[in-house]
Amino acid sequence: MSKTYVIGDIHGCYDELMVLLDQMQVTDQDLVVSLGDIVDRGLQSLEVYHYFKNRPNVLVLMGNHERKHLNGILSYSQEIVKVQFGEEYAQFREWLGSLGYYYKTKDAIIVHAFFEHDKNLETQKEDVLAGTTSGSRHLEKKYPEGTYWADYYQGHKPIIYGHQVVGDTPKVYNHTYGIDTGACHGGKLTAIELPGFKIHQVKAAKDYWKIAQSEWQIPVLQAKKWESMTFAQIQKQLDKLAYKQEAEVVTFIKHIQTWLEQVIQLLPWLKSQLEQVSSDMQQEYGVNFNQEASKLPYRTFIFKARAGNLSLNDVSKALDTPHKVTRLAQQLGLDHLPQRQ
Repeated sequence: MSKTYVIGDIHGCYDELMVLLDQMQVTDQDLVVSLGDIVDRGLQSLEVYHYFKNRPNVLVLMGNHERKHLNGILSYSQEIVKVQFGEEYAQFREWLGSLGYYYKTKDAIIVHAFFEHDKNLETQKEDVLAGTTSGSRHLEKKYPEGTYWADYYQGHKPIIYGHQVVGDTPKVYNHTYGIDTGACHGGKLTAIELPGFKIHQVKAAKDYWKIAQSEWQIPVLQAKKWESMTFAQIQKQLDKLAYKQEAEVVTFIKHIQTWLEQVIQLLPWLKSQLEQVSSDMQQEYGVNFNQEASKLPYRTFIFKARAGNLSLNDVSKALDTPHKVTRLAQQLGLDHLPQRQ
């Protein structure tokens, strides 16, 4: 008889997943269900994704980490995965769109995170099931402080969920099974075998998230699209990194700051050049000035300069990214542009 194996938050712990599947003696006829958060924090998210994408008898639920990737809301752990996946990232996001928010067997209800005790399965909010920030806030308003949704569950069919690390052993009460046992933090990867609710576990070899945070800092920083960020966004990124003490990161930040200063220093030069171009064009074209100026990609500046009201503030507001600054500098004939290392 085929079985169903429900696996807790994997978070890129591919080696532990393989050991766990082998330990449980999973066959091709068995259904392997991930209750979500298969990626982020661990070191082998790509391998975990490949496993679930290519194995025929699997089902993956939408976790809050999958939702972040799908919606393009990337914090550090998602930025790492985006770099790790490279050209496969777009395909990965497309695959995420096919994931469901719950799965029901004759033995259990399986969700990633939360479940409102007074609603049936079909009317649950997706944000609640997936454990998004808005889903968490919704439950905080609904349930008294210091309590959890599982405290109120009275359904006859057990619920298996993950999302919040419950310790080294599953949290089992009120017909609920919390099985996120912190594999990516050096804890355990847990699975429940159905029918029978037999618990299987594998101890993680390392605190993978701690390792990932250190190893992937520079690749993530290098992959950021600094040129297309606004100057305010760049400064915000640098402020967030100000506490970092690792030599490589400190050096990288200094390079960005130097490059940023060099780009910003171009603004007064650009204003001066635009005014000069406007003056030269007035002398050369006379009454045909408007016609000729309209052909230029930076015509707005030229018209302002002719009217005598082109300010440095105008230039700074319009050229609010390094890319815009350097593009105009090139158009105005500057050959040696600031280079980001």
